[in-house]
Amino acid sequence: MKKALLLATCLMFIVTQVTAQDITKEMIAEFHQNAIQSEDTAIRNALVSNAINDLASNASLRAMCDTHFTYTVKTSGITNQRSSGRCWLFSGLNVLRAQIIDKYNLSNFEFSEVYLSFHDLLEKGNLFLQSIIDTRSLPLTDRKVDWLLRHPIGDGGQFTGVANLIKKYGAVPKEVMAETYHSENTRQMLSILTLKLRGYAMELRKIKNEKEALTLKKERLKEFYRILTLCLGVPPTEFSWAMYNKKGEKLSEETYTPQSFYEKYFGADLMQDIVLIMNDPSREFNRLYEVDQSRHIYEGNNWKYLNLDIDTIRKIAVESIKDNTPLYFSCDVGKFLNRKQGTLNLKNFDYASLFKTEFPMEKAERIQSYASGSSHAMMLMGVDVSPEGKVKKWKIENSWGKTAGYQGYLIMTDDWFNEYMFRLVARTKYVPEDVLKLLKQKPIKLPAWDPLYSYDF
Repeated sequence: MKKALLLATCLMFIVTQVTAQDITKEMIAEFHQNAIQSEDTAIRNALVSNAINDLASNASLRAMCDTHFTYTVKTSGITNQRSSGRCWLFSGLNVLRAQIIDKYNLSNFEFSEVYLSFHDLLEKGNLFLQSIIDTRSLPLTDRKVDWLLRHPIGDGGQFTGVANLIKKYGAVPKEVMAETYHSENTRQMLSILTLKLRGYAMELRKIKNEKEALTLKKERLKEFYRILTLCLGVPPTEFSWAMYNKKGEKLSEETYTPQSFYEKYFGADLMQDIVLIMNDPSREFNRLYEVDQSRHIYEGNNWKYLNLDIDTIRKIAVESIKDNTPLYFSCDVGKFLNRKQGTLNLKNFDYASLFKTEFPMEKAERIQSYASGSSHAMMLMGVDVSPEGKVKKWKIENSWGKTAGYQGYLIMTDDWFNEYMFRLVARTKYVPEDVLKLLKQKPIKLPAWDPLYSYDF
């Protein structure tokens, strides 16, 4: 028996020696000889002094691409989130403002993003601290506690945050609460807020009595609120505002609260009559999923979505745009983006030829390996369709200012849509009945650290 055990141990040792090895001098010599081959000299010289994308750029696509679209949603003006991660908020509000511009024939209109940014950060602070209280009996090494402390707060997010914040706090025009330096440049402010929240968390974890913990949380949130007012201003509770149409004619002038303003011009709960959609080929299609801890408000909605195949999503998007209804849309915008032209095209850059190597991962593998995910939200508002009904390209309203991309817009090929589109928020009337029935399923719960969701914060 001892001999058999000794033999097995030896075999295991031998296998380990074969399958696991350090980088040896011989390997380095082989790598070196392979790397210094003369045919790489020109490429090496070029890369030393030039950006990868400049050298990999597809010269045949330098001419301006076709900017015609068969169907385009009526809207006006380009917004600018500047150096902040609030694309989700700009995207959601841009969908709403397109409706108000069209309905009242306005030359332009913009909601105050900073008003909702303020309340978003306040609610995220409360969500974090309450989650710390809820998990204070767990050790610091617990996966959820670890995740919470690694991600106390951020200015990223998704559509349910827009819907829940507006329902609770209403909305105001941009003229009523203007952007500040720290709403447009959030890094330093978020650093301070993160430091404070982690300090609060360590205090709260020491308190065993829940009533005492809640009392302390309230006191800490009071200080947190004060810091937000110093950086972002004091949110209005009442304001006067006049609406003018394109001709300069006054349509109305009233005194509102943020809640009454939104109630008058929209009124509906944004979570009603909509479907949250995802394209994630790494998981089973036609199933309902929910991401834990993805809500912005403690009592709010997590991202609960239907995972659908890309062809079904494409049809839903086309029907919505044809009916002059824009869609909240998110994607992995950094992949194959030509910033100067404002195009999202898989042929923009030829990395394979430049580096003489292939990049073979499919969409599912890119998701599973954290190589790709939903990194940026925008408004999908145009589509170009061939006479045969085949989608050729899409038009997206971005929030990087009017000088970014193509006059503030991005033009996306349908091939790129297939590979890097992830989320869509659609009205139920554009969703097939058989798809709507899938919403009755019990959702499959995914953890907050799921690869596809990790891009948001």
